[in-house]
Amino acid sequence: MSIEERFLKYISFDTQSDPQSSTTPSSMKQLELGKYLVEEMKKIGIEDAHLDQSGIVYGTIPANSDHGKVIGFVAHMDTSPDASGQNVKPQIIRDYQGTTITLNQEKELYLDPHEFPELLNVIHHDLITTDGTTLLGADDKAGVAIIMSMAEHLYHHPEIKHNDIKIAFTPDEEVGRGTENFDVEAFHADYAYTIDGGNIAEIEYENFNAFSAVVEITGKSIHPGSAKNAMINSIRIAQEFDAMLPVHARPEYTEGYEGFNHLENIQGKCEKTVMEYIIRNHDLILAKKQCQDFENIAAFLNQKYGYPMVKVTIEQSYLNMREHIEQHMYIVENAMAAMKECGIEPYAVPIRGGTDGANLTYMGLPCPNLGTGGYNFHGPFEYVSLTMMKKQVEVLLKIIERNEVI
Repeated sequence: MSIEERFLKYISFDTQSDPQSSTTPSSMKQLELGKYLVEEMKKIGIEDAHLDQSGIVYGTIPANSDHGKVIGFVAHMDTSPDASGQNVKPQIIRDYQGTTITLNQEKELYLDPHEFPELLNVIHHDLITTDGTTLLGADDKAGVAIIMSMAEHLYHHPEIKHNDIKIAFTPDEEVGRGTENFDVEAFHADYAYTIDGGNIAEIEYENFNAFSAVVEITGKSIHPGSAKNAMINSIRIAQEFDAMLPVHARPEYTEGYEGFNHLENIQGKCEKTVMEYIIRNHDLILAKKQCQDFENIAAFLNQKYGYPMVKVTIEQSYLNMREHIEQHMYIVENAMAAMKECGIEPYAVPIRGGTDGANLTYMGLPCPNLGTGGYNFHGPFEYVSLTMMKKQVEVLLKIIERNEVI
């Protein structure tokens, strides 16, 4: 099966995860793709392929050599809750010429290089886009297709020597739960790569330190006709709280290594308002200072209004994997060398987000992130370079070959 056929098959499964669910996985429909992948893996010779009780697919390509370390490759099966992944209708553009791509004439949705300049980097590539009604699912079914194509190639080319190669496909990465049931000990890899990024020239081994904050504000609801000097509208206090956070630390004003506080959701009435924030920074000290800002503002408002009206609950989501990866930099260096051998000039970039790899690294499995050739994830403007996907298969195979000499 070609990588194109694989990818188109995978995106036909609706695997959107659900942030409001308490089940494992968060949506049972993810299991349908998991079951399909197990059967496909067995067909190409991965005899131990299985789907565990938490919805993770595991498999091993057995060693044909005892040299080199045990390497793992990981991708996630779910798609983002931000946009529908049901009934995806892909459009294939052969030999893209750098012009505007019409996604949906009726909705007036276009991929215009003036708005999306990354398109100029994929001229003459074969692209797959959406039809403007759903996301595509390249995040991360492109990663799944790349790993599966690599696995099939190895079975057809036993002359490529390698130790055990471990494969895992996780659910619920998009809702931050992709690794909560991952069995690192049973996976038994020395190191791994997530295949879950963008441009395949990029390698990512540092990510945000991530926290979440829930701000609950209790007002005093009084009939507006007799509210003078008595009503305290929690919605207005919420506005006051948000205005006291640094304006320059909002996502729309940040890039690179700059952190942010992002107001994701707000719901409220006069009596009670709840705000949900995500807090991000590559520097843990600065991230903790941002968290302290929330506590300080709450304390100030509680003192100002004379009662404990504001309650802040902060939780850690994941931490920057950089300090751990730097103890195993051969993993990054091996990938960069493999890229160069495949004609790609690699460069490292910080992830303005997180991956399963960040949590896996903290669980004892060093795991930087490689690209898929996908762009504009989580919405109808998503597209993937099929040309890059094919090239990334070559890179993974070269990583495996080079692993023999580490």
